[in-house]
Amino acid sequence: MGRASERISNESDGAAAPMRGGKRKSQGLTATFVRQTKTPGRYGDGHGLYLLVDPTGSARWVLRIQANGKRRDVGLGSATTVTLAEARGLAHDVRRKVQTGADPIAARRAQREGVPTFEELAKKVHAARVKTWRNGKHTAQWISTLEAYAYPKIGKRQVNQIETGDVLAVLLPIWAEKPETARRVLQRVRAVLDHATAAGLRSGENPCRLAAIGLPKQGDTVTHFAALPYSAVPEFVPKLRAAESAEIVRLALEFLILTAARSGEVRGANWSEFDLDAKLWSVPAERMKAGREHVVPLCGRAVEIVKRARELASPNAGLVFASNRSSDGGLSDMAFLQVLRRLKVRATAHGFRSSFRDWVSEETDFSGEVAEMALAHSIGSKVEAAYRRGKLLEKRRELMDAWASYVLEGGS
Repeated sequence: MGRASERISNESDGAAAPMRGGKRKSQGLTATFVRQTKTPGRYGDGHGLYLLVDPTGSARWVLRIQANGKRRDVGLGSATTVTLAEARGLAHDVRRKVQTGADPIAARRAQREGVPTFEELAKKVHAARVKTWRNGKHTAQWISTLEAYAYPKIGKRQVNQIETGDVLAVLLPIWAEKPETARRVLQRVRAVLDHATAAGLRSGENPCRLAAIGLPKQGDTVTHFAALPYSAVPEFVPKLRAAESAEIVRLALEFLILTAARSGEVRGANWSEFDLDAKLWSVPAERMKAGREHVVPLCGRAVEIVKRARELASPNAGLVFASNRSSDGGLSDMAFLQVLRRLKVRATAHGFRSSFRDWVSEETDFSGEVAEMALAHSIGSKVEAAYRRGKLLEKRRELMDAWASYVLEGGS
């Protein structure tokens, strides 16, 4: 047959017409084309599957995927040993794994190198994260909680062998007795196993998520205290924003949390006290418990709240968080309590100051003096004098920004 007849034969088999540069339009390949083609090029079958033909005439299968934000080519074998149907099946399996967060290339590397134990991988994850942490105390606590509670139970187990029951065995002994610690252990075990999945060391659902469903509720432990544990605050804020309460009340309570201010200081806040360009809130002495002016550095979200309150306020309103748009009357303390009750949280607005203080002590390396100044507590005269000269203001701004990041970004 002539060239025209040969071309017609290929097209009737379903092979795509050649593209410039030795590539072909992706219209699906056929077994006949795969067996017969010797022309160098890249031939698409669809959905990322390609037949690569080298200048020597040898052919191999490659699947193009997007894994962990990177475009990768996964080899599926030689076309002489892997048929078109088999290549499509292999490609389907790889795509399913990628959808679950796995990285097939990393998985093959891990298979060659062996699957690490939980302890081995936890140390690697910790070492990688240390580079991004500025808080030395948190750095030490992150690994020490795993050493104390996780390693004795699952430390020597390979990460691909850890199941829901193993995670429960770690958490149940401390879940009721040490709820704060238990939640941190759960977060960190989850982080290690998420890393294992991303690295191709395990597949399927993270057992920590399933274990969390099987754990008894800690709600009663939490809600009988006047203050929420600081680890529960990041989960509370989204619920607060979605609560069925007046927007101005929700804004005021979120502002209180972010500034660690007293309820009365927030409810009585006046527009004249704010310098939004400098991101400062200066509460006058007559409104402060200690009788001294208190300057509060504002995070970005706190500034947004004040701006939104301005949009809601009546033109002549003096108070930032007025009870309604036509009155200058302030919110009552019951307004906050009603929101908390509606959300079934038996904490008080004042209790968020305790949440903030506990977080500073347990999760940061900021000094106690800086934390006390943030809470407007009376401290030593020398430190107060330094504060009045502005030496501690930037340090306090760092502290409040760190608190806002913790609260708004879901903790760590």
